[in-house]
Amino acid sequence: MNITLVKLTRDYKEQLFDMLTEWREDIMENHTDMSPWKIWANDFHDFDHYMENLDTREEMENGWVPDTTLFCLDRDRNIFVGAVNIRHNLNDDLLKTGGHIGDGIRPSERRKGYATAMIALALEECKKLGISKVLICCDKDNVGSAKSIIRNGGVLENEVEEDGSIVQRYWIQI
Repeated sequence: MNITLVKLTRDYKEQLFDMLTEWREDIMENHTDMSPWKIWANDFHDFDHYMENLDTREEMENGWVPDTTLFCLDRDRNIFVGAVNIRHNLNDDLLKTGGHIGDGIRPSERRKGYATAMIALALEECKKLGISKVLICCDKDNVGSAKSIIRNGGVLENEVEEDGSIVQRYWIQI
């Protein structure tokens, strides 16, 4: 597996459109997860606006904290296989059920080990940001996500109820 996390630039416009078009179709047909939510916050068809608004640079009144969104590039095939959103700090909501890292793998690339590898790369980015104890959360029924988190050293702290779902909260010490 030859992957890296990259910032979105014009050079990756085609890869972004390809991944998000596939992902959106899957969401519509199968009602699958939209994680990381940040990649859906703006319409990717307006590419310049999308790129400019992908990251949050400072605390905002709407509760958003500074964050960085990175895309997982499979270098061998030159395609995006997933994305991560790294929150630089946690507010009360993120501490309860959001965590430092939101991640997702495009539908056609799931169950191939990308999530585990992508989380490992995201943890390296967290370390660069000075985050030494990382919270990652997932729905209890998302067994694949839980396995990827545990494979990266995640230790389950507890489960909390959020909007009728049970969310598992894992901590990883870097």
